Amino acid sequence: MTRVQKLGFYATPPHSCNYLPGQEAVTLFADPHFPKNTRLYSALADCGFRRSGEHLYIPHCSACTRCVPVRIPVDEFLPSRNQLRTLRRNRYLSINRVSAEFDPEHYALYKRYLDSRHPGGGMDDPTRDNYMEFLIASWAETYFYEMRAADGKLLCIAVVDYMDTALSAVYTFYDPDYARTSPGKFAILFEIEEARRLGKKWLYLGYWIEGCHKMEYKNEYRPMEYYIHNEWQRDPALPDVPRAR
Repeated sequence: MTRVQKLGFYATPPHSCNYLPGQEAVTLFADPHFPKNTRLYSALADCGFRRSGEHLYIPHCSACTRCVPVRIPVDEFLPSRNQLRTLRRNRYLSINRVSAEFDPEHYALYKRYLDSRHPGGGMDDPTRDNYMEFLIASWAETYFYEMRAADGKLLCIAVVDYMDTALSAVYTFYDPDYARTSPGKFAILFEIEEARRLGKKWLYLGYWIEGCHKMEYKNEYRPMEYYIHNEWQRDPALPDVPRAR
């Protein structure tokens, strides 16, 4: 007899929101003990879930719906003029896909990035275990894309999950001395093209949060699909961005 397992979900108690000051948040997690694989991950991502380490989660706040899952339909994407400039500024980078394993060079770059972006916030001194537990999962197909200057200097790492019909941009970290070249935005543009090359339909970007400055950049990639009222849709109320034709 085949034993059918049912996936359960667990909500956290209310806690301080990491994105909107003064707000409380509730997070819904898929059962951490339930066996996971790429197929399940893909199905839950299609319902707005996101991965952090071994966990799959989605915001589940009763009084706020501003965390909206977003994804880019990669075959329809056209870069804006500003994005074309970002591509030109970073055209000298060499990009190499490597396994999602611990590398001291990657870890040193990650620590530099957090020290620059989150000083004194509790994230700026990660241990080796914290680093790996955040970025990878034993059941996920994850790769690190190294982006290097012509002299071999490591400038950026894009952490990407492979799913059935999509890629997911898990996290990007880069050398803060090169922030002026917009390596984070370049990483997304590269991931869009990589998804296209691999025959995927979408690039998942996590959550867009209205009123959160850190998330504003996600609206720069068009067209964008938003998971609203349990379906993916395009929001015509968002401002247009000039397209390159």
